[in-house]
Amino acid sequence: MLLNAVIIILRELVEASLVISIFLAFSQRFNISRHWLFIGLIIGVTSAILYAMNINTISQWLDGVGQEVVNAGIHLLIYVVLLLFVIFSLHVKKARVEKFVIFLMFIGVALASIREGSEIILYIDGFLKNPDLLKPVLFGSAIGAGIGISLGVIFYYSLIGLSNKAGAGVGFLLCLLVAGGMVLQATQLLSQADWIASQYPLWNTSIWISEGSLIGQLLYALVGYESTPTLTQVLFYISAVGSMVVLTYLSKIYASRTS
Repeated sequence: MLLNAVIIILRELVEASLVISIFLAFSQRFNISRHWLFIGLIIGVTSAILYAMNINTISQWLDGVGQEVVNAGIHLLIYVVLLLFVIFSLHVKKARVEKFVIFLMFIGVALASIREGSEIILYIDGFLKNPDLLKPVLFGSAIGAGIGISLGVIFYYSLIGLSNKAGAGVGFLLCLLVAGGMVLQATQLLSQADWIASQYPLWNTSIWISEGSLIGQLLYALVGYESTPTLTQVLFYISAVGSMVVLTYLSKIYASRTS
């Protein structure tokens, strides 16, 4: 139980920590105030608590698939935030664009906090009435949280330690992977809700990397790893990643011509 708690909490925190570390590194490079982070965390954590408290009601929405659809919607919104962030970050030296980028970072942190925070709260809440299991779950959760936050710190210092060009490239790659993972996870949730037709998997990599293993859970958090993806999931992933690459490239061309 302790190990399960470590893996689950670590998985939830890695996603949020990675997004926050990317935004923080960007703010550091462009000397942008970090007030957006604290406000985003406060609003996000508060909303996560309210979401978890009302999960029974939310689950009954849309003929009993409300939780899956809402979570999928949050994932897709995070994708949109990351897409707009990488596009407009190329023009951040313009005052109006900088304000919009700050707004995007604030929304991204709030959404990530809602998604991951509510999952953590619901997970721990499931053991509150079982004292024998609660202690190892809390201990494991604390370990998982510590590792997740530490990884976020490592990501942050790694990004700001690179040159501007290398840091921008690595930051874009991380955004690309996380954004693609968000769309893949949203597709999985909508499949669970039967909003997307079930299909046979294209392949099965669980022999090499099980989704329940530590590596599998970390890959799930970082890139939305799925050992048995369907054709729809693969197409959505490719479309999401491809759209971000193309739009960012076009935005970069536009920035170079107007600079």
